[in-house]
Amino acid sequence: MALDLRGRIAFPLLATRPLFRRNDVLSNYRVAIVGGDGIGPEVIAEGLKVIEAAGIGLETTEYDLGGSRYLQDGMVLTEDILDEWRSFDAIYLGAVGTPGVPPGVIERGLLLKMRFDLDLYVNQRPFKLDGSHDFIVVRENTEGAYAGEGGFLRKGTPYEIATQGSVNTRMGAERAIRYGFELAKTRNNHLTLVHKTNVLTFSGDLWERAFNEVAEEYPEVETAYNHVDAACIYFVQDPQRYDVVVTDNLFGDILTDLGGAVSGGIGLAASANLNPSRTGPSMFEPVHGSAPDIAGQQKANPIAAILSGAMMLDFLGEQNAAAKITAACDACLDVTGSTSEIGDAVAAKL
Repeated sequence: MALDLRGRIAFPLLATRPLFRRNDVLSNYRVAIVGGDGIGPEVIAEGLKVIEAAGIGLETTEYDLGGSRYLQDGMVLTEDILDEWRSFDAIYLGAVGTPGVPPGVIERGLLLKMRFDLDLYVNQRPFKLDGSHDFIVVRENTEGAYAGEGGFLRKGTPYEIATQGSVNTRMGAERAIRYGFELAKTRNNHLTLVHKTNVLTFSGDLWERAFNEVAEEYPEVETAYNHVDAACIYFVQDPQRYDVVVTDNLFGDILTDLGGAVSGGIGLAASANLNPSRTGPSMFEPVHGSAPDIAGQQKANPIAAILSGAMMLDFLGEQNAAAKITAACDACLDVTGSTSEIGDAVAAKL
């Protein structure tokens, strides 16, 4: 993590070049492909089709990971694979999750491990409402309730106790907040902090103080605060009040699913798990899940995966291609057909 001369976290918001430059060729990136489970491979195939149609060259390496792989031999994510990924420009993931895998195995062993070990500390989710308004949620992605602090006492007895802590560091909160301010500067200069400071008086206090102190460095950005329960109401009744939202891991998990529901459905929900410090690859994925009940039937809408691919290109510095893909997706929202037919329609717009 880089610090500037005042000891503040410093990082570029978006790249104007790929993380690794190879012989001055800017349109050939090394990308790890994790199709995963269920509909994951189907939608990722369409994303890759559209990226190729946009004229961007990818050098891809496929990895067999997810619930199905775990059921085969118990493997989730090894240190060797993580080491390989550190030399890639990005990771493109379809979906993971398979019936029969115990809860938490894939979530903690693959997704959360990836976030923690590759320092993917920002989850960025864009939302568009009827083409008239868009906003972005910036979710802190490596701390909070998902850090794994907690345990059982007297498990299985009538006196059982379960504790689940929320881990919040000043560094973790500040770097997510600072990313939110930098993003707001590129948009409409408005940033809303969402938390629950009236009840979570320790973690909320840390987040609010960090937010207010960082805000002093961005006088051009207008700020606001909402309790998370109020934000849930506003996401439904008045989402136009938001431009960029920054929040903690748990609240961000809930709010982004709600954002997907109010902006066309989870089938259109793209996401980026970012390492803005660029000490390793970032990961891009749709958030609709693996939908094993329709796997292999070409019924899945690939738009979320295609949009996630566009976010990947944008982060790698291919903003023009990313904008064209996003516009092509917008033009195809009413297209019906199979998974591959929708992918073909988007590619044809390019």
